[in-house]
Amino acid sequence: MMAGDEATVTAADIARMVGVGRAAVSNWRRRYADFPAPVGGTATSPTFSLEAVEEWLLGQGKVAEVPLRERAWQQIRNAADDLHLGAVVAEAAELLLGQGRRRLVAAPAWRLLQELAEEQGSAEAARFLLDRYAEVHSRRLFETPPEIARFMADLAGSGIRSVLDPACGLGTLLSTIGHLDQAHGQEADDTVARLARTRLALAGIEGAVRTGDSLRHDSWPGLTVDAVLCHPPFNERNWGYDDLVSDPRWEYGLPPKAESELAWVQHALAHLKPGGVAVLLMPAVAANRRSGRRIRSNLLRQGALQAVIGLPSRMGVGTGLPLHLWVLRKPSGHDPVPSHVFLAEAEPETFEEIASRWHETRTAPDPEARGTGPARTVPIIELMDENVDLTPGRHVSADDQAPEQQFPAVRERLLERIDRLSAMIPDVVAVPAKAMPTVDLAETERAGAIKVLSSGRYDVTGSGDLVLTDQDLFSGAAPQARTQPDDRVVTEPGDVVVAARAGELAVRVVADKGVVLGPRLTLLRPDPQRIDAYFLAGFLRALSTPSPGGTQSSISRFDPRRVQVPRVPVEEQRRYGETFRKVFEFEDELRDIGVAGRAAVASIVKGFGRGELAPPE
Repeated sequence: MMAGDEATVTAADIARMVGVGRAAVSNWRRRYADFPAPVGGTATSPTFSLEAVEEWLLGQGKVAEVPLRERAWQQIRNAADDLHLGAVVAEAAELLLGQGRRRLVAAPAWRLLQELAEEQGSAEAARFLLDRYAEVHSRRLFETPPEIARFMADLAGSGIRSVLDPACGLGTLLSTIGHLDQAHGQEADDTVARLARTRLALAGIEGAVRTGDSLRHDSWPGLTVDAVLCHPPFNERNWGYDDLVSDPRWEYGLPPKAESELAWVQHALAHLKPGGVAVLLMPAVAANRRSGRRIRSNLLRQGALQAVIGLPSRMGVGTGLPLHLWVLRKPSGHDPVPSHVFLAEAEPETFEEIASRWHETRTAPDPEARGTGPARTVPIIELMDENVDLTPGRHVSADDQAPEQQFPAVRERLLERIDRLSAMIPDVVAVPAKAMPTVDLAETERAGAIKVLSSGRYDVTGSGDLVLTDQDLFSGAAPQARTQPDDRVVTEPGDVVVAARAGELAVRVVADKGVVLGPRLTLLRPDPQRIDAYFLAGFLRALSTPSPGGTQSSISRFDPRRVQVPRVPVEEQRRYGETFRKVFEFEDELRDIGVAGRAAVASIVKGFGRGELAPPE
């Protein structure tokens, strides 16, 4: 850092630089009289001299050195206020890719970025800037979460050579489908459009992103594509209703003034080739608002709207609204109009199953076999009442898992698994309570007994190597998503991977090598001669296990270096570790049996109700 630099940082910036929570920074300010005094900001959100903070962190031994990427980001961050930061990031990313001239990026920031590019490569440095900008402005950008973007791409299907996103934001959806000939985007904000172009370039996708309001001023007139993926803005009142009353795109009806989403639906259909597919992320209320029932009815009658899939409420993107995915198809003159619509309730762990069932329905529809579980085909005629309510939860049940006629076989398999489960219950003994000496992982890392690696935030591309995600850890599922492994952390057998969310940790010991560490995950790589992996994983899990009184630790962010684990000889660790391993295997089997048990209960109840099952004589 150059002398005299006046760059400043917030407490959140400091926490990110060091890899700790904001509470740790607040604690340092209270405990250390020599912590740098604020140089600006407000009483509730002070700012500090970046140079003074770096010197203090190094002097206190909080870090061996401030990471180069963090120093570079703070220089970029201080080049403009929040409103204009995007323009600085866009210019910096373009410069790293050899484009444009330096106007907004200050010389100290550019020197650090060049160092970062030499160390990690220009593409990785540019990708870091885009990811960090998206993270800092997540509440304003409302970007599509990567897992939803991948699900949307899966629903669109294979064989897609051209795609359009008319509200593309940072280009997340455009960069999710691999093997494209051409990607087309439009974004109202010119700065965000520039960032989207850079994202496409980093993904190696030939494409163009134009600036403008897609509904009022379509930048792609006459363009038709194989697929449209779109996460449109929700609840826009000023979308152009008065100016677009007679627009030819409203083939299914003039969108009500309060239903901008139905304007985006028809805009997407207007850009599809015959037989092309559109997947839109929609607010759940669009499925049942009375003002939109006529358009929903027309979409169904003409075979344009073919699937509505509910998403978990916790996956709301910035708005907190429950979400649906609408899958639409541009009618072709040679195809019969579908008689059924596909409705489903999806969870991240069932995304792959739902996508597979959707494609089975498309390629071999069987109106008589409506399906079971969280997805089924519903006769359109059943939906044509005065409401035309397409809310999936009204028509499907996640508990309806097993066809009644198959129940005897389901019962036999369940009995076999329950017998096996009894033998898996771990054997432990009660002992007098005792306090075990502990050591924090920061000390263990300094001693070389463990490495701490973090994946950071990045987009999963959908092609390449398997990637372990936080959803996999919390659901207990095997990795399914894929991403390019370039410059990513790749797991090795014996690694301990940790994911954190409100009040809870998910921990897994990796068994296979070559799986990419997913976004927002932490990897602990112990020296097996000094630390047992299952011992470490087990005591990490204990951090978020409810106490006997029912309380649970408040974990919102995992700070590995502050974690305390018992300090015991490695032989004793292995004794604990073997039992933890059995506990984890028992837990996995319990989870699977729980799913099978709920299916059996639902099968009996519905079988009795339909007269397809009966009690034994």
